[in-house]
Amino acid sequence: MTRILIADDHDVVRSGVRTILEGHEGWEVVGEARDGKEAIDRALATRPDVVVLDYALPLVNGVEAARQIRTRVPSVEILIFTMHDTDSLVRDVLEAGARGFLLKSDAKQFLISAVESLAAHRPFFTGKVSEALLESYLSKGSVDDAALSSREKAVVQLIAEGKTNKQIADILSISTKTVETHRALALRKLNLDTTAALIRYAIRNGLVEA
Repeated sequence: MTRILIADDHDVVRSGVRTILEGHEGWEVVGEARDGKEAIDRALATRPDVVVLDYALPLVNGVEAARQIRTRVPSVEILIFTMHDTDSLVRDVLEAGARGFLLKSDAKQFLISAVESLAAHRPFFTGKVSEALLESYLSKGSVDDAALSSREKAVVQLIAEGKTNKQIADILSISTKTVETHRALALRKLNLDTTAALIRYAIRNGLVEA
């Protein structure tokens, strides 16, 4: 039996994904989550084989949630489920330890194949993910220094959601000083100087919904 956890903040999406997955013999959906923090908690509680994880989750985004889940439950395979398809997002997915990437627009055609591959511990990527990009990441083992790290993106997301430094620190299990450091680094890397500008960046880049 392959045990699956679904994390998406839209009830209709979770329901649709659940229906598709439960129609496959030998698969069981062991839980659902509406935000990244709940996804981490449910993953620890249920220890699934595969997590289908929306990228644009509230509180903790999909990439940061993937990082924390993989750290605590190393055997789990993670499928990032998203409407966005950019090189930087794919790099973040790989860096976080997720080995699956599926566009929501491709779900009807590829969701079963994606989960089958991950359940067998094989990677699965769709969308505009080129072999060159994967080879480049695997050979370098890191992201471009000019890009925001996944932790910096998580902090920017939470700032855009209106969270205080203390709330961000509690959600990400880091100190308020570390939050301030990540915020300062993000501003510097993006050549921005205000919180409002960070919020606009977060909306433009799909870290939060407008």
